[in-house]
Amino acid sequence: MPLVLLPPGSFMETLSLSTLSISTFVVFLAEIGDKTQLLSLMLALRFRAPWMITLAILLATLLNHAAAAWVGSLVTDWVSPDVLQYLVAASFFAVALWALIPDKLEEKEMTMNGYGVFFTTAFLFFIAEIGDKTQVATILLAAEYSATTMVIIGTTVGMLLANVPVVFFGEKLANKLPLNWIRRGAALLFALLGVIALI
Repeated sequence: MPLVLLPPGSFMETLSLSTLSISTFVVFLAEIGDKTQLLSLMLALRFRAPWMITLAILLATLLNHAAAAWVGSLVTDWVSPDVLQYLVAASFFAVALWALIPDKLEEKEMTMNGYGVFFTTAFLFFIAEIGDKTQVATILLAAEYSATTMVIIGTTVGMLLANVPVVFFGEKLANKLPLNWIRRGAALLFALLGVIALI
């Protein structure tokens, strides 16, 4: 039986593709019911400019998640692989528990005005993402996988998949999504990633 060799680079392409899909799915699930999704709804109801809000969310997410992924990739230089394995696993388990707690949008996050829809949205969204589940998940994913660019793209796509429908159809979707079950699904996924990190 002839030996079938994979084309050059195909392993890395497969790894990058799986990193992209995992990053997208993880952030999409984590974002359901998150405070930034609530912020997206509030901005959409307040400004009624869905395309401008979407572009601002894209910019804010790219900047925030690029910084998070950079931190995650730096961690791999500071910490030994064995210690990193346990840190990443423990962090995934912690985020799994965190995902079970519903987020609430604080009033102060909606007080800024006068700078235009785009800059207001980009600023509020960037600030709301600091220390958020999805930013922490981005750091963890970048620490776990070597394909930092794929992590940034994946987490940004996941963020957009979760928030853009809310921006365009928020009022209709708000009462129809089973947020409790989605939160549980996100928690289960993070716990599974924690187990995988230990293997």
